Amino acid sequence: MQRVHFIGIGGTGISAIALYLLEKGWPVSGSDLNSSRYFTAVTSRGAVTRLGHHPDLALQADLVVRSSAVKDDDPEVQAARTAGIPVVKRADFLPVLTAGQRVLAVAGSHGKTTTTGMVITLLTALGQDPSYILGAEVKNLGCNAHAGRDDLLVIEADEYDYMFLGLTPEVSVITNIEHDHPDFFPTPEDYLSAFIRYSDQTQPFGSLIVCGDDAGVQQLIARKVRPDLKLSTYGFEPGNKFQAILPHWDGQVNHFTLNASRGSSGTETQGEYTVGLPGRHNILNACAALLAVQALGLNPQAAATALSHYGGTERRFEKVFDQHGTVIINDYAHHPTQISATIAAARDEFPGKTLWVIWEPHTFSRTERLQNAFVRSLAEADQVIITRIYAAREASDGYSPETIAALLPGKAVYIPEFDALADALLPRLHGQDVILVLSAGKGPQISDLLITRLSAGQGAGR
Repeated sequence: MQRVHFIGIGGTGISAIALYLLEKGWPVSGSDLNSSRYFTAVTSRGAVTRLGHHPDLALQADLVVRSSAVKDDDPEVQAARTAGIPVVKRADFLPVLTAGQRVLAVAGSHGKTTTTGMVITLLTALGQDPSYILGAEVKNLGCNAHAGRDDLLVIEADEYDYMFLGLTPEVSVITNIEHDHPDFFPTPEDYLSAFIRYSDQTQPFGSLIVCGDDAGVQQLIARKVRPDLKLSTYGFEPGNKFQAILPHWDGQVNHFTLNASRGSSGTETQGEYTVGLPGRHNILNACAALLAVQALGLNPQAAATALSHYGGTERRFEKVFDQHGTVIINDYAHHPTQISATIAAARDEFPGKTLWVIWEPHTFSRTERLQNAFVRSLAEADQVIITRIYAAREASDGYSPETIAALLPGKAVYIPEFDALADALLPRLHGQDVILVLSAGKGPQISDLLITRLSAGQGAGR
């Protein structure tokens, strides 16, 4: 059994892998530049962890795994390589991680975390005990990684840095394909090609489950799908092998019926379902999860109640405050399409309320490249506050999202500092407000600040 050292162990993806290995009994160490709840979680589960750069930990390992944000000049990377210790990224480590297991992988530009959580919830409700690894805590289960007794591993398949090309799934899911991560995939063609390669990684005669409504998926199907794969398309539109019909939100849950096409024989109803999350996009996520479970030879209808009570995952339409008529929701949306879907879901659940969006842009390259699309999606809110960019793995290129605020006059304002943001927002609340904090970075800090000040009696509507 190898001792594995993780550089960036506090990140959502790396920490999940570390937690999985710890549960399987592997010796694990790790470092990170910043503390986080995930850093604390792996530490409490037995990993030897330190904040900062610690080459001595890397030198005690048999293998070093680094996050995509860790560069070649990192002191731990250099120390390990000098000592002849292998240093790999997640994609290179995944074959070791998944050896001897059946793999169900969920990929896509949007919705893969929620869909993965739905798959795990359905399988658990059916009496299965799969292993799983994903980038956020599943609310129903209270964790984001588990080493189960079954030989099945369910994993969120991240496209960034070609992570998902380290997988050879028995069941592959693609929720959608829309150009993202321009720092790594300069063109839409580069991005699409990565997903084509991912679909090709599916095992011979395996299942490929894709959203047929999605334009990017349609391009993939037109370009290349191996003839041996069992291809299932799903969506709202006619022509999909599985069609969601009669979708509606009743104020509490989403309802839909899933029909299966039988060719010249017409259609057959697969089942009537409810999912406890708002937004049409979550009906599509549910369809993907149901079909993934069915591809394993199980009956998803037997777990319909679990889908109805599915509580979502951390930072995906996560309601963190609801008092005196003011609601605060954390969401990971950091792409224009995700922002639009989250706003639409909030409109469904909270009709008539004033909808505020606090948006922390994520990476300079994405914000600048998709500027016009961000303007269109943010325009769907009533009021918008834009903070400074969360740079993540990038250095500043001088671009400011103040440009986007200027393109939304009367609706958006650029306030880079969090305290100043709260100062501007709280006096304008009137007790009928929904605040969407959209961020893949420090969004929880913004929410915590607002909650603290609201709880202290600041803000209108008290």
